[in-house]
Amino acid sequence: MPTNTNNFKMFFAPSGSEVFYESQILCNLVIDFIKKPDQPLHSTEYQANTSTAMARILIVDDDTNFSVILKSFLIKKGYSTDSTHTYRDALQLFASKSYDVILTDFRLPDKNGMALLKDIRKKKPEAVVIIMTAFSDIRMAVKAIKLGAYEYVTKPVNPDEILMYVHKGIHNTRQNLRSQVATLPKGENTLNYVYASSEESLTIHNHISLVAPTNMSVVIQGESGTGKEYIARKIHEQSKRSQFPFVAIDCGSLSRELAGSEFFGHLKGSFTGALNDKTGQFEAANKGTLFLDEIGNLSYEVQVKLLRAIQERKIRKIGSNKDIPVDVRLITATNEDLRQAQQEGNFREDLYHRINEFSIRVPPLRERKEDIMVFSRFFLQQANKELERNAEIIPDNVVQSFMNYSWPGNIREVKNVIKRAVLLSKGKSINLASLPREIIFSLEERQSSTHNNANPDLKTYTGETEKEVIITTLRQAGFNKSKAAKLLRIDRKTLYNKIKLYGISSN
Repeated sequence: MPTNTNNFKMFFAPSGSEVFYESQILCNLVIDFIKKPDQPLHSTEYQANTSTAMARILIVDDDTNFSVILKSFLIKKGYSTDSTHTYRDALQLFASKSYDVILTDFRLPDKNGMALLKDIRKKKPEAVVIIMTAFSDIRMAVKAIKLGAYEYVTKPVNPDEILMYVHKGIHNTRQNLRSQVATLPKGENTLNYVYASSEESLTIHNHISLVAPTNMSVVIQGESGTGKEYIARKIHEQSKRSQFPFVAIDCGSLSRELAGSEFFGHLKGSFTGALNDKTGQFEAANKGTLFLDEIGNLSYEVQVKLLRAIQERKIRKIGSNKDIPVDVRLITATNEDLRQAQQEGNFREDLYHRINEFSIRVPPLRERKEDIMVFSRFFLQQANKELERNAEIIPDNVVQSFMNYSWPGNIREVKNVIKRAVLLSKGKSINLASLPREIIFSLEERQSSTHNNANPDLKTYTGETEKEVIITTLRQAGFNKSKAAKLLRIDRKTLYNKIKLYGISSN
């Protein structure tokens, strides 16, 4: 049977449609297509190429026949494709693999495609989401596009049309990302421009937008490497003081003797070694923003001087008897609990309340794992540019190791790991061997616990690893599917779907 677009348009129709062929005719059509994958569908053939290669696609549709055929079609076109049937399973898969393209039916068994679109956009704003539906509704289509859908397609689906949207969506997204990285100012720390997608990160961005236009003092609390200075810079950039200086001081590096000179300046000859006049950082930041990093490290005596400057909005250089008025916005950062330090007598209570008009907590990366791959992809682009490499692919085993690792160094550690991996890897894909030993060992420990019959959580596995975990657990449960589902921490229906997906039998 010849393969053509019209036949496929009928074939991709939803179940129950009057244009849906009898099963035998459908099978013949599929076999004919698979045998002749190179036959063009149109004069323009959208095969996966260097700009779209290795993109991950997830199909979410409860019509099994439709999903299987569409998946086969996209795989033949060079795309890594998975499929699932429910909203819940789609989110679980997305959390572990972070797909580039989501093809979702509007009507799903547990929720609708619009709900999935919203959640995907929160987790990965650059993901291409295409909604497919058997019901043409202009109002719904407009709503979907406004919510961030790349396209709204009415069934029966034309495969050539789907292929075109997939290709263009991936290509445009990657070009936009490259453009953003290429246009960042040289010499600047550019993490400000990364918009992570977890709920915690969205809350931080919302707080930045709220507090930035005000003159409120802000305390940013978080572990080392979580990006506290970048948040401070973002607040400054969005404030009314953005045209004036942003001055950062690392309080951890200031000795008690030199802190006064660093903050307020000094006159020549005011103390031994004062060979010239010095402008303090308060004066340098006048009309702008002064950022005090690790403020909890300041000695009690320096805290007293700092409080006076904040309260009176005046400073006095060492060796001078003249006050200088200053107008600065104060943003501070700490990796410790200042409230506890204040209760223990290590931090002044009055200073604490002066600087803490508004607080932002930055969670460690282990508490917002959705962001790991967002930062990884961004730093991959940075490393390619800096090292003149062309690594584009982070394979599944590396993604799994990243998701399993606790990242004690947080975002700073991600940047260093990715840069090292790009340097050590050859070709377009970074490999597991290029990662530090502690990350590889964390993956091996997880796999070892699974093989030792520990009860695994299936949500943390994907692909072939997921299949192996299911088979191991089924054997452990004597192929009792209800028992196996409990051990895997999933419901029985999900287990049945995965058994069918991977072609697992009791033999």
